[in-house]
Amino acid sequence: MSNKSKVEEMEDEPKKGQTEESTELNDEHIEGDTAEENEEEKSEEEQLREDLAKEKEKFLRLFAEFENYKRRTSKERMDLFKTAGQEVMVALLPIMDDFDRALKELSKSDDKEMFKGVELISNKFKETLKNKGLEEVEVSAGDAFDAEVHDAITQIPAPDKKMKGKIIDVVEKGFKLGDRIIRHPKVVVGN
Repeated sequence: MSNKSKVEEMEDEPKKGQTEESTELNDEHIEGDTAEENEEEKSEEEQLREDLAKEKEKFLRLFAEFENYKRRTSKERMDLFKTAGQEVMVALLPIMDDFDRALKELSKSDDKEMFKGVELISNKFKETLKNKGLEEVEVSAGDAFDAEVHDAITQIPAPDKKMKGKIIDVVEKGFKLGDRIIRHPKVVVGN
């Protein structure tokens, strides 16, 4: 038995060695798989983090765009309310000019009662327009000409050197509604 057992032992020994080598290879393979899985998990985790960062950036941009949109539409709405009556105001300006011409002519007449009546209506009309935001653009002879504000209808030789480039006469009054000029004053400029 001892011979047999020695033979068996000898046969068993290489098997044990093979098993140990196989076990080592299996362990290395498992460790390699685990390392690959960890790398895959890390890269997958990194990918998810990148995706999350991209989505956050998209969200922040959309949020900022929406805030800008709200601000812009709010401003447009306010501008619309401020100038909603602009067309009506522009249409009423010639009527106000007619009142001024009528008052100028009636002041020459002897009928003071008619003058007072027309003046009363004119003042009420102007006050109503003023309450709606209409303001006269202040301009008088001798003011410096500003192309942004004034509308030069003609140029004439200046009566003296001081009036060169300045307003000689105001032909038609200008008006603004809020901050916007709806009719530029028509002026004569000296050159």
